Amino acid sequence: MSKSLLEQLREMTVVVADTGDIQAIEKFKPQDATTNPSLITAAAQMPEYQEIVDRTLLQAKKDAGAGATQAQIVSLAFDRLAVAFGLKILQIIPGRVSTEVDARLSYDTEATIAKARELIAQYKAAGIGRDRVLIKIATTWEGIRAAEILEKEGIHCNLTLLFGLHQAIACAEAGVTLISPFVGRILDWYKKDTGRDSYPAAEDPGVLSVTKIYNYYKKFGYKTEVMGASFRNIGEITELAGSDLLTISPSLLAELQATIGELPRKLDPANVANLEIEKISIDKATFDKMHAADRMATDKLDEGIKGFTKALEDLEKLLADRLARLESEPVASH
Repeated sequence: MSKSLLEQLREMTVVVADTGDIQAIEKFKPQDATTNPSLITAAAQMPEYQEIVDRTLLQAKKDAGAGATQAQIVSLAFDRLAVAFGLKILQIIPGRVSTEVDARLSYDTEATIAKARELIAQYKAAGIGRDRVLIKIATTWEGIRAAEILEKEGIHCNLTLLFGLHQAIACAEAGVTLISPFVGRILDWYKKDTGRDSYPAAEDPGVLSVTKIYNYYKKFGYKTEVMGASFRNIGEITELAGSDLLTISPSLLAELQATIGELPRKLDPANVANLEIEKISIDKATFDKMHAADRMATDKLDEGIKGFTKALEDLEKLLADRLARLESEPVASH
C-alpha cells in the first residue's frame, strides 16, 4: 500500500505540531511541538485542561504571597501556564518544545533575555534540560540581539514572526538555533495586496520566501535550522518537503495523513551548490534599510506582535476571571 504524504514527509523533514492541544499531539506523535499565546489561550479554554489552569493559578497566588494584586498573580500564572503546557507536551514528544517570550517585550533586548532565563529556570526546576526547550522570540533587531546572547549561554532560541531574508540572515549571523518563517501570513499579505484569490503552490510567495532562505543558509553553510510555519493549505507544505523542520497545525496534519500519493523532495542541500546567491552581511543599518524596503515584512511583523499581544491580554483576562471564580469557591472544592 502507498504511504501517506505525512509518512513520506517524515522521511525528509522533522514534523512539528503547531498546537497547545495535548490530545492532538498524542494523536500525531510529532518530533517537536511549538506553542504561542494564541494556541495557549485556545487550549486554556478547553474543559479538559481546566485542571492545569486552576492548579497553576492557585500555585501562583500562593507563591505571589499576601498582598499580591490580581494582576501580579495573573502575570506570574501566565508564564507558568506556558511552561505547564510545555512540560505536559514534553511527556509525549521525544524532541523539543518552543515556549514564547511575552510579545510585549519584542523591542526590549534586556527584558527578553531576563524573561527567557526565567522560563528556562522554571523548566530546570521541573527537571527539563536546555536541550529540550526552544525560547521563542519575535524577529525584531532587539529580539535577534537577545537571542545572540542567550545562545552563548546555551539557551536555544526559535525566532518567530519572520517574513524577510534580512531577518533570516541576521538570525544566522547571530548563531540562532532555529527560525520560523511564516508561509501562510506572507500569502495572506500578497493576496490582499494584489487582489488575487489564490496562487499555485509552486508560486506561493510564502513558499518562495522560505525556499530562498533555505537555499541561502545551505549555500553559505549556516547551522541555523529552517522551520516553515503558518500554513494555509497542504500545497504549501508539500512544496517545502525537505525543509529542516515544518510546524503544522493538527487539521493540516490530519489532511496529510489522509492523503495518499507521491511526495517528491523539493528542498535539498545538494541542489544549492550551483545557485548564484549573493552573500549579504547584516548590521543594524542594513537590517533597518531592508526592513523598511520590504512592505510585507514591515506590515506582518508589526501585525504579528500586536496579534500575540492581544492573545496575551485575552489570556490574562481569562486567567483573572478564573482566579476570581476560584477565590469565590469554597476551599474544599480545590
